[in-house]
Amino acid sequence: RKKFSVDDALDVWGVHGMGGFWGTILLGALADPSECGDADTAPKYCVNPGTVTRSGEQFGKQLAAAVLCAVYSFVVTFVLLKLINLVVPIRPSANGTQRSLDFTEHGEEDTPTKAYAAPQKSEEAQV
Repeated sequence: RKKFSVDDALDVWGVHGMGGFWGTILLGALADPSECGDADTAPKYCVNPGTVTRSGEQFGKQLAAAVLCAVYSFVVTFVLLKLINLVVPIRPSANGTQRSLDFTEHGEEDTPTKAYAAPQKSEEAQV
C-alpha cells in the first residue's frame, strides 16, 4: 500500500480483496478429487461429495470468474466514485490532513483524551 500510494488504512483490499481472490482461484486446485464427484459412490474422506471437484478445467473457471469479478468491481467502483466526487469531494482538503481527520471532519479526537484515558500508576496512588 505504501509502494503504490494506496489510501487503505484498514487493509481492506489486502485482506478481503486479495484473500477472496486467491481463495476463489484455489478452490479449483484444493477441492475434493474427481472420485468425489458422485455423491452416491463417493468415498468417506470426501468433504463435499457431489459438488465441485478439483481439475485444471475447474481451476480455469475459477480464475476466469475471479478476474471477471475483480475487473467488474474496479470499473463499477471507479464510475461510482467519480459520480459521487462530482457532488461531494471524496478526499479531504490538504489542510485537514495535518491533524486527525476525525477531528477536522467530525470534531472528535481519534484517541481518548487524558480525561477518558485509564489512570496511570502515579494517579492511582493519589486517589
